[in-house]
Amino acid sequence: MTEIDSGAHGSTAVPLRSLAYALLVAILAASGLYAAFIAGPAMRAAAHDDVVRAVAEEDRRFCGLFGLGAGTDTFAACSRELSIVRQRQLDRDNAAAQGLL
Repeated sequence: MTEIDSGAHGSTAVPLRSLAYALLVAILAASGLYAAFIAGPAMRAAAHDDVVRAVAEEDRRFCGLFGLGAGTDTFAACSRELSIVRQRQLDRDNAAAQGLL
């Protein structure tokens, strides 16, 4: 009878631990790619929409304190002035973060 040599010579068995690590790396890479290319842009768009809604609500409340109703020319002027104030504050915050103030 012929015997089959099951020795280590020529064996290409991959240790289970190495296979598990390779699978883990593949799953992490797939998750990272999903987050970067699919979920990331959607999350940024949702965050931008939230900021736009918050600013509009702030404008409505602040300008409403002075009796300026939404949709009027005076409300639009108030909203524009608030955007200028916000931009100036952002400029000051950025300058302070850079150590310029």
